[in-house]
Amino acid sequence: MEQEKKSSYRILKQEGSAKRAELQTVHGVIQTPVFMNVGTVAAIKGAVSTEDLEGIGTQVELSNTYHLHVRPGDQVIRKLGGLHKFMSWNRPILTDSGGFQVFSLAGLRKIKEEGVYFHSHIDGRKIFMGPEESMQIQSNLASTIAMAFDECPSSVAERSYVENSVARTTRWLERCRKEMDRLNGLEDTINPKQLLFGINQGAIFDDIRIEHAKRISEMDCDGYAIGGLAVGESHEQMYHIIEETTPYLPKDKPTYLMGVGTPANILEAVERGVDFFDCVYPTRNGRHGHLYTNEGKINLFNAKYELDDRPIEEGCACPACRRYSRAYIRHLLKAGEMLGMRLCVLHNLYFYNTMMQEIRDALDAGEFASYKKRKLEGMKPKNQEKVDPA
Repeated sequence: MEQEKKSSYRILKQEGSAKRAELQTVHGVIQTPVFMNVGTVAAIKGAVSTEDLEGIGTQVELSNTYHLHVRPGDQVIRKLGGLHKFMSWNRPILTDSGGFQVFSLAGLRKIKEEGVYFHSHIDGRKIFMGPEESMQIQSNLASTIAMAFDECPSSVAERSYVENSVARTTRWLERCRKEMDRLNGLEDTINPKQLLFGINQGAIFDDIRIEHAKRISEMDCDGYAIGGLAVGESHEQMYHIIEETTPYLPKDKPTYLMGVGTPANILEAVERGVDFFDCVYPTRNGRHGHLYTNEGKINLFNAKYELDDRPIEEGCACPACRRYSRAYIRHLLKAGEMLGMRLCVLHNLYFYNTMMQEIRDALDAGEFASYKKRKLEGMKPKNQEKVDPA
């Protein structure tokens, strides 16, 4: 079967619902659980290069279909040999489908059965994107993993709206599969072994989520994502939905929780059977001087770090901690120097990537439950830090 040639997903160890696995792809093996580093427009915000990513243990880079379609244009990237060559990255890349932009650019779009009509957030020009267009753009980008085109209904949407939206997302997935199969069969396709992940939706309605998970599982995608969470619902609601939904997604395929989340969110979701993650938190927080440590988050703008000559975290081997002090990085941030942002982003991504390695090691050793408990205990905020204007 073509499916087996493109990828191979193997569960190496399980502890309860938590799974330790590996996904073989055309661009290398992904060890899971994995945190994908978000580079929306083919770069990590904060002046971080692909060479930097190699140095901090990044396995998968994530880029955005809609943004790259608008600028520089997927045809441009195709002519330059695809996204890997364009950004000089030889490890796996996942591209999201543009579906989340349907949700986040709510004021700029009109959803119809054939697809979505947008106005570009850059120059206002009219754009149409449907399942076929999303697959064509992602094929031009030649990412390792393409995401199906979906709609992400709001967590507070009416039940009737969510039912109709999910039914349409199912029809769109069928169209995505057909188009992906067609594109992968063309002679001039850059990556004919591109994988397709389907997306489960259903807002916070358990029964809609479960029925949708059952339906899309029959479509034999290369992996499955839980979408539409971390968009306004509580953490408890999110954990509940994951618990209810994952048993109905294929065990022998990757399970991806889109756009989540904090270190605690990741630990809780791994326990519930998720093994792919992405989130802008480490980069966005880093650019604002908010840093993750094993003792909770710290805010370098706080005046108490003005004379602090320790690294961000003792024992951390990231490029920032190996060489620079909290006081120096704080000075850079306050002076508006780009190096400050860059060092903070590198630290946060290193923290997340290292935590995922620790999770994999704990699962390998059959000690995930005790690791999770220790990690969460250590990160509990002792004193919540506020920004001091000094």
